[in-house]
Amino acid sequence: MKSMEVRVPHSLSEEEVRRRLDEAVHRARTDYADKVGAIDASWQADGRLALALQVVGMSIDSEVEVLTDALIVRLQVPGMAGLFAGRIRSGIEERLGGLLAGPQV
Repeated sequence: MKSMEVRVPHSLSEEEVRRRLDEAVHRARTDYADKVGAIDASWQADGRLALALQVVGMSIDSEVEVLTDALIVRLQVPGMAGLFAGRIRSGIEERLGGLLAGPQV
């Protein structure tokens, strides 16, 4: 397993970040069910979002820590997926950056 950490800045309240993350997980379960299978997501007592999913037969475990000015995404990916670490990192930055952009609702 390879560990990765991605930091994505934001300027939203913690509640708004959590709301947007919950919405994104719900959409992903609907939109990508045929590609990733089940997506397990749960908020932990310490405020971190734990995520587990399978992509092309590889299990990926991650957690998202919500800070006042950034999200920190920590991933455990299988060794083979480590070959795509740059793509994985830029994909997370792009998706979460877009999710966290814009005013609070």
